[in-house]
Amino acid sequence: MIFTIDDVLSSEELKIIVKRLDEGDFIDGKLTAGWHAKVVKNNTQLKSNTTYEQELRDIVHKALKRNPLFQSAVQPKVIHSMLFSRYEKGMSYGRHVDNALMGNEFLRSDVSFTLFLQSSSTYKGGELVIESAYDELTYKLEAGSIIIYPSSTIHRVEPVIEGVRLAVVGWVQSLVRDPNEREILFDLDTSRRLIFTKEGKTAEFDLISKSYANLLRKWAD
Repeated sequence: MIFTIDDVLSSEELKIIVKRLDEGDFIDGKLTAGWHAKVVKNNTQLKSNTTYEQELRDIVHKALKRNPLFQSAVQPKVIHSMLFSRYEKGMSYGRHVDNALMGNEFLRSDVSFTLFLQSSSTYKGGELVIESAYDELTYKLEAGSIIIYPSSTIHRVEPVIEGVRLAVVGWVQSLVRDPNEREILFDLDTSRRLIFTKEGKTAEFDLISKSYANLLRKWAD
């Protein structure tokens, strides 16, 4: 399941993050890439393990935690390995698939996300392209918006032609490993919320909530 969410970050949060990135220390992005991804990765990333980098991670974590759509669709157990990336003119990230396990704790990557930090009008190129069996899907969202997609997909970032592309990329180990099961839960949760909004706590709402809870209980790990 691939979907986008607008305005995940507030305008104030965006200002804080972009200001910090303007002042930040960036390093070669190849340092955090897998052995095969290093060949096609050409960007820079905010140096990790600094006070300001942790501050920015906390802002994004809080934004994702309070977003009901993200929580319902992703069922996050751990949000991890966030990177603040910068692409200048000529930089890109060629076709690759994300590592299945990340970090010293070998956290699973079930879901990937890209949170855009710059208005799409401020740079040319830099589109995120996600491949499927039949087509390619291209995304270039507005500042503060996020795209969420399976970590199992092959994807790339097209070369930046002009300007600077700033984004946060990260991964999620979900409570529900199977993407089809996550989608079923998301559909059920969406349906019960719609019923509750229109009709309140009805018998139908209770039955769907029961099925949702029991399936989550069955599938969560």
